[in-house]
Amino acid sequence: MQKHKLKAVKYELKRVLWLFAAMLFLQSCALNSIFLRPTKLSSKTTAFSLKTKNSETISVHFGENHQPVFLKENKDTVELEYTIKSVVFKNQSGKLLNGWEIMPKAPVQPVATLVHFHGNAGSLLHQFNAVTPLVKEGFAVFMFDYSGFGFSEGRPTRKNVLKDGNAALDYVLTNFSPAKKIVIYGQSLGGHLAGVVGTQRQKDIDALVIEGAFSSHKTVAQAFAGGFGKAFTKEMYSAKDSIAHYHKPLLIIHSTEDEVIPFEMGKEIFNKANHPKEFLEVKECHICAPNYYTQEIADKIKTMLGL
Repeated sequence: MQKHKLKAVKYELKRVLWLFAAMLFLQSCALNSIFLRPTKLSSKTTAFSLKTKNSETISVHFGENHQPVFLKENKDTVELEYTIKSVVFKNQSGKLLNGWEIMPKAPVQPVATLVHFHGNAGSLLHQFNAVTPLVKEGFAVFMFDYSGFGFSEGRPTRKNVLKDGNAALDYVLTNFSPAKKIVIYGQSLGGHLAGVVGTQRQKDIDALVIEGAFSSHKTVAQAFAGGFGKAFTKEMYSAKDSIAHYHKPLLIIHSTEDEVIPFEMGKEIFNKANHPKEFLEVKECHICAPNYYTQEIADKIKTMLGL
């Protein structure tokens, strides 16, 4: 009888442990979605629909190397204020990533190249408007999709995102240098990543801009999922720790009206940083500053670069 009871207790304990493990797995998947929420496109995708701020539908058609062509509802071509060249390059794992070389139209000549690290959701198609306002101010921009985003191959993991950021900078240094000055400009998750890659590669860049970024994976997990989120999130790398070792010009931008990443996290990164540094406090939505403070941001970047 005692053996039977002991066996039943062991079985129940094992069942509880399995349930707990399953719960942790599901919670871990949920926590991962905080960091990475990609829109994946098949390599065979030839068209994609987008909604504009005015609720108009724009269709994007893809050619060789996923070259985008933007069409209005009446099929007329959308006239952009810049040019886009879609390219494919490899990360350290040999996976192919999709990037866009964005150039101002003549007579504007690029004064610097922005290597843009975008946020955690969607793809280039959803993110490019967050930085293109700066192109008309004389900046060339290189944007790219992380592994598992858009047309980029691989799995969307935080480990791969770090590899991808370094690979994008390598591509710019080797293949896309319309201007000698190079600035990493990261937004949201990309801002957090920029703090890490910018520190690792500060010899290769001239300045760093971080907008709407969280200070670490643990702090943002706590903000979204409480103490449980913080406890079960592994801190692979963090902007607030890395930035303490960065010694080149730095601009941090954060909105007091940011409803995605708390304003205090931008301040936390800034307080950990060395001089020369500047904090630009703005209003409006999460990572919207280039759309509302275009001239001010452009001027501050140019001042950092001595232009």
